Amino acid sequence: QVRLVESGGDSVQSGGSLRLSCRLTGYRQRAYLMAWFRQSPGMEREGLAAIDSDGDSSLVDSVKGRFTISLDKGSDTIFLDMHNLQPEDTAMYYCAADLQGIHPHWRIREPRAEALFDYWGQGTQVTISS
Repeated sequence: QVRLVESGGDSVQSGGSLRLSCRLTGYRQRAYLMAWFRQSPGMEREGLAAIDSDGDSSLVDSVKGRFTISLDKGSDTIFLDMHNLQPEDTAMYYCAADLQGIHPHWRIREPRAEALFDYWGQGTQVTISS
């Protein structure tokens, strides 16, 4: 059974940093695309970054320079390192996996990119106070 297990959400002050983790389990194929999304109350889900099993990645423009995505291939775990966090970064952050279509990582930048992903984690809350 495929599962995505997220961790790392927390409450921090403006200007702080956090690292989110997401491990993919129950999947035995070699190729995948994984990504991070976030959603604030009343807002649409927003794609942030995606990385494939080769380690190639894309970030959306709004988080470039502050967020980075990385992969530990040995454990099928992705990370989202977030720096200089601001109150507008407050959201539920979700990990997602594309295990069937294996779309290119740059498609995270497209509107409604969430439609490309088959599996979702439970979400981890990030709260930034000013």
